[in-house]
Amino acid sequence: MATAKLTFADVALTVNVPSGTRIIEISEKIGSGITYGCREGECGTCITRIVEGMENLSQPSALEERVLKDNMAGHDDRLACQCQVLGGTVKVRPG
Repeated sequence: MATAKLTFADVALTVNVPSGTRIIEISEKIGSGITYGCREGECGTCITRIVEGMENLSQPSALEERVLKDNMAGHDDRLACQCQVLGGTVKVRPG
């Protein structure tokens, strides 16, 4: 199984994760400061800044794009509960 490196800038921790892992899953396990609400991509609570590696994430769904737009998220923001790390290196910071 392919793996990726996921770094949480707020706690200065890098972990190896299986391809397809959602950022929020690992955030919970390591105690990063990403907060969440619904985990379904509807509330926008888990907006997370992608510092590096946007190209290594899954494409946003129509729902995620709408929620990001409704919350006036920046170009480098994604929903941690929706985007999956597909490979390479990704660095995130709670939004």
